[in-house]
Parts: sequence; C-alpha cells; structure tokens
Amino acid sequence: MDTLPLTPNGPDIGRLAYGCWRFAATDVDKAHEKIVTALDAGMTLIDTADIYGADTDEGFGSAEALLGEVLEADSGLRGRMILATKGGIWLGAPYDSSRDYLTAAFDRSLERLKVDQVDLYQLHRPDLLTPMAELAETLDGFVASGKTRYIGVSNFRADQIRALAAHMKAPIISVQNEFSVLCQDPIEDGVLSWCEENSALFMAWSPLSGGRLFSHGGTATDASVRETVGRLAKQKETDEASIALSFLSMCPGPVIPIIGTQNVERIAALGREPLPTLTRREWYDIVEAYRGGPMP
Repeated sequence: MDTLPLTPNGPDIGRLAYGCWRFAATDVDKAHEKIVTALDAGMTLIDTADIYGADTDEGFGSAEALLGEVLEADSGLRGRMILATKGGIWLGAPYDSSRDYLTAAFDRSLERLKVDQVDLYQLHRPDLLTPMAELAETLDGFVASGKTRYIGVSNFRADQIRALAAHMKAPIISVQNEFSVLCQDPIEDGVLSWCEENSALFMAWSPLSGGRLFSHGGTATDASVRETVGRLAKQKETDEASIALSFLSMCPGPVIPIIGTQNVERIAALGREPLPTLTRREWYDIVEAYRGGPMP
C-alpha cells in the first residue's frame, strides 16, 4: 500500500487506516487477527475512541479495552502502528472538554489500552461550553507530559479548528470528519482547505456512507451518486466501494479513509489490490451527481 507522512516530518502511514468503531463484542483472538491483518495490509494507523463499544453489552470503553488486550497479548504490535484515540464525549452530557474531565478521560483511555502513550489524541466533538483557550492548554499539556505525540480534532468546523489552533502551541495535525461520495461537505465547508493550508491530515470516517452506498433507499441525490459510482465500477471492472475510496484518496488534503470492516478477507484485499484510478472527468462526475448539476 502507498504511504504518506502523518506530519510533514513523518512518520509514514498507509493510505488507508483501520478503525475500531465496530471492534468490540468479539474475543481477543479474533480481534488480534483483524489488527494483524490490517497492519500486514499496510493500514498502519489504528483509530479508536473511548466511546466506541458504548452501543454493545460491553459498554463505554470496550473497544479500547479489547485493543489493549490485543496489544498486551502481542507486544510487537505496538511498534508497528500509529495508535490514535479520541475523547470528549460523555454520554448524557453530551460533551465535556473541561480540563478535569478530559484529563481523567485520557488517563482512563491509556489504562484501557495498556500503554503510556498514544501517537495521536483527538478531541471527538467540540464542547460548546469549554473555551478554546482552556481546551488548548489542556491539549498542549497532554503533549508536554508525553501522553501523546500529536493532537487532532474530530467533527469540528473550520472556524472551530481555527479558534482552537490560535491558542495551541502544538500543531493540530489531523481532522477526522465524515466524508464520502454521499457526504461531500468537507469539499465545501472549508475543512479540506484548512488541512491543505496547515499541512494537516484529513481522516474520513464513514467513507462508504455507512452502507447507504449499497442500499436502494435514500434521497434522489443518493440514487444519482449510486448510479454514477455503479457505472464507473462496471467500466473499470471493480466494485463500488473501491470507486468510493478512490474518490476520497484523490482529494488534496491529503485524505485517509478509515476502514471499519470486520471481514478479515476484505481487510486483506484492500491492502493487496490497488484502488482504481479515476480520470479528472470521472471524479467530477461523482461531484456533479452529488450536486445535482454541472459545475459552474
């Protein structure tokens, strides 16, 4: 798999990342197989969050805990990955980025993951009650203390990223927002442009539209995009998922799709088979299908 630098000075990561949103509710051996397969496929950035698993019987923190068991069982894995986690969502609050809560939440994440440091810590969602200056001080403290090497944000608007960055000492190196052929907001809302301006990585969650790409319902826009993606897949003798991932990977930013499949064979195939190449015209066909008309 092709690689690119996580920051302008490295380290390198694969062009696809592996996400642990649906990683909970399985045993350690199966979880280990998924992580090893993802790393072998070149998905060297492993993304999780403290809230992942909250919708399972195991509950809040269970995805981190399972990944921690995998890392404990196979000590060589930690050195092969860029480990990323997120915090700031408190069920019922709904968000809390205050210094005391976020510090305690991060410490609990490290304990569950059974590590002293993650490579990337991202604020999961903006807390509208925590001043950006306070949040910046907290996040800078995480870097200074060695708990994380890098800081990022998730589900932030461009203006919110700028407001936080204005108070940060450490750079914001990543933004993790929804982006797919059926959710092209980052192209228009300024977030991709912010990433280009600041040499930050864009990490796309739900890059396959949460399954909507393969359904038959939804809006007229969904149907138009699905038709276009399906036509391109047929022309290139590939599948719709590969076309959708290629669309994202071509975007400046750069954009890293986060793959969440629990199918080991699919994980391996994504690393083994190069994504199809879209022409400029074909890429814009998908944009125009989403917008409902030709570019101006």
